[in-house]
Formats: sequence, C-alpha cells, structure tokens
Amino acid sequence: MGLRRAGAPAVMTGLPSSSTAPRGLHVITWGCQMNVYDSARMSDVLRPLGYQPVDTPDAADMIILNTCHIRDRAAEKVFSELGRLRKIKEARETTGQPTIIAVAGCVAQAEGQEILARAPYVDIVLGPQTYHRLPEMVARAARAGGAVIETDFPAEQKFDFLPDTAAPQTPGNLTAFLTIQEGCDKFCSFCVVPYTRGAEVSRSVTSVLAEARRMVESGVQEISLLGQNVNAYHGTGPDGDVWDLARLAYALAAIPGLNRIRYATSHPRDMDDALIAAHRDLPELMPYLHLPVQSGSDKILRAMNRGHTADDYREIVRKLHAARPDLALSSDFIVGHPGETDEDFEATMQLVRDVTFAQAYSFKYSQRPGTPAAGAPLQVPEDVKDARLQALQALLREQQDAFNQSLVGQTVPVLFTSEGRKPGQISGRSPWLQPVHVTGSPDLIGREVPVRITERLTNSLNGILEEEKVYA
Repeated sequence: MGLRRAGAPAVMTGLPSSSTAPRGLHVITWGCQMNVYDSARMSDVLRPLGYQPVDTPDAADMIILNTCHIRDRAAEKVFSELGRLRKIKEARETTGQPTIIAVAGCVAQAEGQEILARAPYVDIVLGPQTYHRLPEMVARAARAGGAVIETDFPAEQKFDFLPDTAAPQTPGNLTAFLTIQEGCDKFCSFCVVPYTRGAEVSRSVTSVLAEARRMVESGVQEISLLGQNVNAYHGTGPDGDVWDLARLAYALAAIPGLNRIRYATSHPRDMDDALIAAHRDLPELMPYLHLPVQSGSDKILRAMNRGHTADDYREIVRKLHAARPDLALSSDFIVGHPGETDEDFEATMQLVRDVTFAQAYSFKYSQRPGTPAAGAPLQVPEDVKDARLQALQALLREQQDAFNQSLVGQTVPVLFTSEGRKPGQISGRSPWLQPVHVTGSPDLIGREVPVRITERLTNSLNGILEEEKVYA
C-alpha cells in the first residue's frame, strides 16, 4: 500500500473534502495514447466526487499531471511543469480555493519519492496501476493533511474496479482509444515499461466488448485498441477460454456501427498467423499496422533482447502483405544503441529499403536508469547518433512521401471527423491514418465517404468528394 507523508507544508491546508459538490478537474497528459485513455478514466473515477473537466489549471480544484517516462529528460520536464503549477496552487490558496496537485503515470511510478522530496507541495503521487484508487487518495490527502503516494503494483487489476459507465474521451468524438492490455514481459534492454507498467495483464473479453459497445452507442465509429504489447492480448472470454487478439477482433467487428478497428503497439514476437488471417478476413481491421522493429541488425536486436531477427521481421511483413495487399506499415527505430557499428546501422537502412514504411518514428538511443543498456559498454558518441538519425529519417521521409504520392489519383474511403482549419473545409482520416481535407459541408462529419485524392501535402492529403457513393 502507499505511504502517507507527515509534516505537510502550509500550502496543503484546506484541501477539499470528498463531498460531491461541483469542482473543476484539469488533466495534463503527456506521452502515449494509453496515457490519453488513462487520463479519461481518471476523470471517470473522480466524477462521483463532483469533479468536472475545466479548460485551464487556474480554474481547477484538482490538477493531474499524467506523465510519460519514455522520452529523454522526462523527469526534469515534470519538475519544470510542477514549478508552474505550484504558482497556480499558491495563488488559489490566497483566495480560499484549495487545489490538489497529483502526479500520475510512469514518471510518478519511477520517481515517486523524488517527486515528494523536490516538490513537497504535490498532494498525491500515483502509478499507472493505481488510479482506480484516486477517490480514496483524495479523501486521505484531505483527511490527513499530508501527501499520499501509491506506486506499488496492487494485487487486484485496476480494470476490475473502474466504473462501467465510461464514455469516449471527448463526448461527440467519432474515434476513441480503448486499453485492452497493459504491461510488458519482454524486458528490452533500452525500455523502462516493465518497471513502470508492470507485467503483462489483459482485460476480460466481456469488459472490452462492453466498453466498446458503450462507445459505439455514443457515436464512436473507430476504436483504437491499446496495449504496451497489444497483440500479446490474452483475455479471459465469456466461455472461460483465453482469447487472443485475433478472436477479440472478430467479436469487435460484429458490433453494429463499429466500422473501423486499429491496434497499437504490436511486437513482432506476438504477430501470429491467426492475427494475420484476421487482417485478411475483416474489412473493419484497418490496413495500417504499427509494428516496431527497432533495428535491422541481428547483433543489435540480440543486445536489445528483442527476441526476433531482421529476417523474422521480413517474413512477418511478407505474410501480412500476402493476406492484405493494401496493408501499409509504421515502425519504431532506435539508432546508436550501445555497440552499434556502422555495419549495424547499414543493416537497419537495408531493412528499411527492403520493407518500406508509410510512416515511422525514429530516435537516438538515450540511457534510462535501471535498464540493462544504461550501463552497457561501447556507448555510441552523440555526434555519431546524430548523423545516423539524420540519414535514417531522410530515408523514412522519402518513403512516407512516396507512399502518400502513390495515393494521388486513387479513390479512398475517408471517415470525416471535424471541420478543417480553412473555411468550407472538412477533415477526416484515410484507412492509413493520413489526414485528408476536402471542400464540403459539415453534414459530412460522421460519414465515411469516397474521396479522390488530388494532392499530397507535407503531412496530409487533399481530395475531392465522389458524391455518388456514400458508405453507411
């Protein structure tokens, strides 16, 4: 269980009680899509206490900073933001408006005690596995007048204790995230996720399907399934069997009104034949897959503890394209992992040339305390990492541009989700996640309409409507 710190500073006096009087909640979210989902669920669990979202921290009775530990200097960015929030907290205190500051997410999990030592005005620190306990933490902080920290991995699964009335992250949205799996058992040498999110845990099939149906009933047409290793999903089904992601996808595709299904992030080791067959069989499963490879060098893949080779990855891609010829790939790459030579980097470049990617994320290796690679010998100099990253990103950008250009002149289904930035413009997403803009009426929003692509822009596409066809 979490600790309760004694000796609270003066700014912590007058915390609101756990009554249901209306109060403002402002959540600042950094990092991955799963953090976006977690932030929405934190709002869900606090709603019975009277907390309602507000647009600015100045108007909030509670501020949650939902953090990410993946990027470099993540903790320092959190402390910088906390310094800004402290001023807001103190200003509100002078007018008799107490404010709770909570730090959640992966930085909270990894740096909990350090946060309280450096920022004693923080009231609650909680890891990503404990946010279902937020109402209790608020009550404890108010009752004891001291900070509460909950960064243990609880024995119970948080999804078993969350309210079953969750709505999409933003009411009226046509797309939504749905977390179905958390944690990681892979222990890649560069990654902190197993230490901040814990072991792999999958939600029950009944829970996932129920939440998906609620989303669709509220108007959602596209759901993105989330997990640290989402294709390692192994949830218990209503029949008592363990369902994999493929079987879950078939069940989701049977929900009337759920027209598009995506999932991220996948691991090559968990991309099995059943899931590849689902891409063949289910038109609802979008032909765009994020499948991180990280490196094209077998030596570096072994050092990363990835559990697959470059040729294993090539074979998975071959099977995917055989099953769904229009499928496009996205991936993650890390350059400059300890021990990476020029030959290793060239192997990565060759894999990129062989596979081709519609989009990709690429980063320089950066040390994460507590991970095996952090103390490994043969750390690569920063200038070498810089040069390699620039070369890789140039190749990836060339491939992205070529993929987008290949759609010019084609007609593709676009799910329109919002008005565009320009007058008379409507924007949506292609099956491959590109933003697509057309001139059209706002009544197109919420409809999937065929669009002939006329122009490739830097990060989006322009098109014109083919109005004789409108998908249901």
